[in-house]
Amino acid sequence: MLLESAIDTLGEPGTLALGALLIGLVFGFCTQRSRFCLRAAVIEFARHQRSDGRLTVWLFAFASAVGATQLLALLGAFDAGNARQIAARGSLSGAAIGGALFGTGMILARGCASRLLVLAAQGNLRALLSGLIFAVTAQSALTGALSPLREALSGWWTIDGGGARDLIARTGIGHGGALLFAGVWFAAAVFWARRQRVGAWGWGGAIGVGLAVAAGWWFTYAVSRLAFDPHPIQSLSFTGPSAELLSRVLFVSDKPLSFDLGLLPGVVLGAFAAAALSGELRLEGFQGGASMRRYIVGAVCMGFGGMLAGGCAVGAGLSGAAVFTATAWVTLVGIWAAAALTDRLLDQREAQPGAAP
Repeated sequence: MLLESAIDTLGEPGTLALGALLIGLVFGFCTQRSRFCLRAAVIEFARHQRSDGRLTVWLFAFASAVGATQLLALLGAFDAGNARQIAARGSLSGAAIGGALFGTGMILARGCASRLLVLAAQGNLRALLSGLIFAVTAQSALTGALSPLREALSGWWTIDGGGARDLIARTGIGHGGALLFAGVWFAAAVFWARRQRVGAWGWGGAIGVGLAVAAGWWFTYAVSRLAFDPHPIQSLSFTGPSAELLSRVLFVSDKPLSFDLGLLPGVVLGAFAAAALSGELRLEGFQGGASMRRYIVGAVCMGFGGMLAGGCAVGAGLSGAAVFTATAWVTLVGIWAAAALTDRLLDQREAQPGAAP
């Protein structure tokens, strides 16, 4: 078996890092080409726009992630029972507050964590600075000065692990019902894509994003089944991995390689390759101090909110939603609601004629 040979050659940590690198390459390439972006999808929905197709692209990615993951589970090739998002105790207060903070920051920084990474790879210096601040804030919320606040907010309302966090078990719909749920949303995406004449990369790239999420779940589960040492079953997320990579860059560490450590470089390389092939590599900077303040505040909100919620727009909105963990769905709802409200109160108001500059 190819996976067993890789573990024999590279070891378990090296295999996890290499697999994450390859999955990240696919995710980064497909994200850049499809313009996948939750912020753009929320804005299109909140402003009742139906021409850009960004919501349709997000629906393709969402339905593909959920559908492919649940199909793997239905076939017996994947089981989320031991994944942290299901098995560990969670925080509903952290999911709600963190999701709201992340959604607000996503609008202010003009992109979620994964989108900032993709934009930075093609030369956007605003996204690069925002991404660095996001990572610093996430690390501070994990083990630094912001950690006590995160722990206090998380403790307000907690939920047991296992069946309490597993919406498939709680609702009784089973993997077949979850697959049907994904199929309905995929059909809706096809309908809107045809009406909006979404291009081939909008379809294919977004589906590739969703399949990368499912691949992350399957790959880490398969490695955990073959490994001698325990390894977490996980998929794509960008809050924790950003903090992890930052700590590795700043401090000497004897910790082994991991899935998180391979993911971010893979996304950067994939997005860079896509931008280079399409002629979209270009340096872009800030346009004044007010713009810079906005991006900084947004990155801080996303870094703290993502760590508090235990997931970002991809970690909760795609990976967590794909395994139907309750906290991920609370986070996703919080992101959508707060992002739409922030856009209405800030950006839509500024866009109105006669608004103050």
